[in-house]
Amino acid sequence: MRDALTADRSRRTPNVVLIVTDDQGYGDYGRTGNPWLKTPALDALYDGSVRLQNFHTDPMCAPSRAALLTGRDSARAGVWSTLTGRYFLNRDVPTMGDVFRAGGYRTGMFGKWHMGDGRRYLPHERGFDHTLHHGGGVIGEMPDAWGNDYFNATFLRNGRPERVEDTYCTDVWFGEADRFITRSMDADQPFLCYLAANAPHTPHDVHARYAQPYLDQGLEPGRARFFGMIANLDENVGRLRGRLEALGVARDTVLIYMGDNGTAGGAEVDGEGFLAGGFNAGMRGKKCWATDGGHRNLCLVRWPGGGWEGGRDVEGLTAHLDLLPTLRSVCGLGRAETDGRDLGPVLAGGSDTLLGDRTLVIHNQQRDNPEKFKDYEVLTRDWRLVHTREWGPGRRELTDARADPGQQHDRSADRPEVVAELAAVYERWWAGLAPGFDQVWPFYLDRGVDRADAPLEMTAHAWHGTTSGPGIYDQNHCREAVVQNGYFLVEVQAPGDYFVELRRWPRACGAGLRAGLPPRTGVPHVADRPAGVALAIKTARLTITPDDGPSEGGRKPVFDATVVVDDAMAAVTHRVRLDTGRVRMKTWLTDETAVERGAYYVYVWGAEEGR
Repeated sequence: MRDALTADRSRRTPNVVLIVTDDQGYGDYGRTGNPWLKTPALDALYDGSVRLQNFHTDPMCAPSRAALLTGRDSARAGVWSTLTGRYFLNRDVPTMGDVFRAGGYRTGMFGKWHMGDGRRYLPHERGFDHTLHHGGGVIGEMPDAWGNDYFNATFLRNGRPERVEDTYCTDVWFGEADRFITRSMDADQPFLCYLAANAPHTPHDVHARYAQPYLDQGLEPGRARFFGMIANLDENVGRLRGRLEALGVARDTVLIYMGDNGTAGGAEVDGEGFLAGGFNAGMRGKKCWATDGGHRNLCLVRWPGGGWEGGRDVEGLTAHLDLLPTLRSVCGLGRAETDGRDLGPVLAGGSDTLLGDRTLVIHNQQRDNPEKFKDYEVLTRDWRLVHTREWGPGRRELTDARADPGQQHDRSADRPEVVAELAAVYERWWAGLAPGFDQVWPFYLDRGVDRADAPLEMTAHAWHGTTSGPGIYDQNHCREAVVQNGYFLVEVQAPGDYFVELRRWPRACGAGLRAGLPPRTGVPHVADRPAGVALAIKTARLTITPDDGPSEGGRKPVFDATVVVDDAMAAVTHRVRLDTGRVRMKTWLTDETAVERGAYYVYVWGAEEGR
């Protein structure tokens, strides 16, 4: 019976398994020349796949995921940062999950989401039927469950908390994928499995047995653990491929493996972006950089039933935003507006010339409001025009992509006509994106949904309008009491009375506004967390102001109240009357030395009366 089902499925559309790792760069594989790393399962996949060798993502994770999931330029999908609320994916753009579910596929998402916190943004509300994911962009970030680590954590299953004990996070995601695929087979339904591992992103926590082979080679502990996390990924990939074979669906499944940006832990670079330690496959820059080392990745694609196999290289310019239109085509899911291209003919053996004279633009904003000319690269088959600002030496350079793949020699002086041509490409690209830069995706608040026992939770990770520093995003920042503030953008969907609760610590922590916390130490395989600094908070203030444009000045608050804080308080709670529409909620926790911080955690829910 299983053979008959498999044969019938192969006459329909292929299944899809899309594996995306976090911070694994092009050089972090055995087959790309890494002198230390052992990746036998990935080597085997490499040997039997079509290899997109000139494949590009964004230089950071949330923008890469936005482009991957929508087939659009990341900024056009509303995402250009991992912080400041700019990782909330445009609600008006269908995701890969939406597309496949509408086409009759069973859809699953496991691992790192990072496309928005709160209702209407989570993966089970963006097209994925079966989900298990952690909060924020990294396990242990502010939107994640308090105290989570890579071995013991509370994840969200279709939006509901579920505790997982004594299981390494990568093993959790691959285990979920195995069960999802098996159940899809039992249901005789084609499936899309989006497996987004958070490894090998920091913290570099992994079982000691995976890191030890790299310590034995003399690598420093951080890099040994980084490689150990990849070794664990490799082991899981081998196990998953074996499972697809055992179920009889390997031939009829599109299997894709890729990273989300340049390496983070595999190399160090100097101020010019040139290698200062580790291995980076000869590229300039690493994660966050606009040069190739920040965004060139390896994408392995295998689909035996479609002829996508055999260990072939595609050298033409390709990108993450090409994958959804490609999958739409081969899975019979129709066409839609896209910034990507259908790679199907090239993957099936067609010449790279089918990609044409293509131009891509990659940038790294990592701020609330984008800045023109900040850290970008214009890419063609022959040239790279790069302008560095925050990540790099701070100048514009032109390099020859074929003769100088390491981007060592600036050709601007002798090829001014190429500089002018690519600069004009950037100008047109920026002009096309700019109208969307003022569009901000809010938290959604509804009295009928957000209750005292299940309130809307907002964390400093999503503050807009921060004035200094990289942002408050890690639970360590909360422990260290980093000084910063910003506002939450909230769309009130039903008028009425709401409670707004201001906290320094999350509810789950149970600590008072002024209280400190002991450090977290001695957990095997887990990096220590620092002590929570006690704060002599004197007052807590909340303002709520209508949102009517990008400027914060000149608005009259509809609510403004300050409460004196004492040692017994775990929170300060206000009851406010709100009409429908968008508002900005801003908080201040002011200590006895007049230092102001925002309330790192804010909870909002509807009052019972009058519902």
